[in-house]
Amino acid sequence: MAGEAIAARDLGKPIRGPSALGDDPRRALHLARALAVTDFKLRFFGSVLGYFWQLLRPLLLFGVLFFAFTEFVRIGDGVRFYAVLLLSNIVLFTFFAEGTSAVTSLVDRENLVRKVQFPLLAIPLATVLQAAFNLGVNGAAIVLFALVSGVRPHWSWFELPLLLAIFWVYVLGLAMLLSAGFVRFRDVKPIWEVVVQLLFYATPIIYAIETIGVSRRVQELIMLNPLAAILQQFRHAMIDPTAPSAAQAAGGWAALLVPAGIIVGAFALGFWYFNREAPRIAEEL
Repeated sequence: MAGEAIAARDLGKPIRGPSALGDDPRRALHLARALAVTDFKLRFFGSVLGYFWQLLRPLLLFGVLFFAFTEFVRIGDGVRFYAVLLLSNIVLFTFFAEGTSAVTSLVDRENLVRKVQFPLLAIPLATVLQAAFNLGVNGAAIVLFALVSGVRPHWSWFELPLLLAIFWVYVLGLAMLLSAGFVRFRDVKPIWEVVVQLLFYATPIIYAIETIGVSRRVQELIMLNPLAAILQQFRHAMIDPTAPSAAQAAGGWAALLVPAGIIVGAFALGFWYFNREAPRIAEEL
């Protein structure tokens, strides 16, 4: 198979091999769900505390940051429900980081990639689904913590499913692009790790967007980041309706066309590139 692919490439002919979704997209979705569920269960197999460990990392990070930024730097002063805001932002960013960790997923599952009939898109999709399962577990903790902290349910909570669906599409687009790119260019992983660290501080996670006192223009530039727009709207919809919405923080609904375009572009580019590279992936490995 690899020899035929190399010969086809040398002759300039289309390379025949497994496509992104295979012959049946439903089978790809089924396989992705099966892989995600299996990995999710195996992650806690034999553990006494089980799913609590999934909560432990964001809770520890939340505890450290909350203590630091309320007792020393005090950037949380004057921000309503700052503790809930910080915890929810950490959990959402954790989903983003875990979902885009699919960068190495194709290489890690080389045994499946080399199966001709296997729909390759199921592999990064499974990673994003597993991250979504983790988000569901952690999300329950956010809701409970929010209610205990005084946040009351309101109609804007109905925005959350759509908002999380958009977030999921964005992460999946990046996962497809990164995983296919890593097969050929191994520098993708360390570069992306640096980008993720930069995004953590360039996104209003540990601070509220309105507390940035440099200039209004800086706030608007930060909101061009799709991650910032999603987290800000999540805050407005779930935690504090009096906080600026994503549109207000960005300077108007028209300004949100930029992050929206990046999300759509990331998904479209990710799927196009992954589908183009799919027949070559087994050969590259």
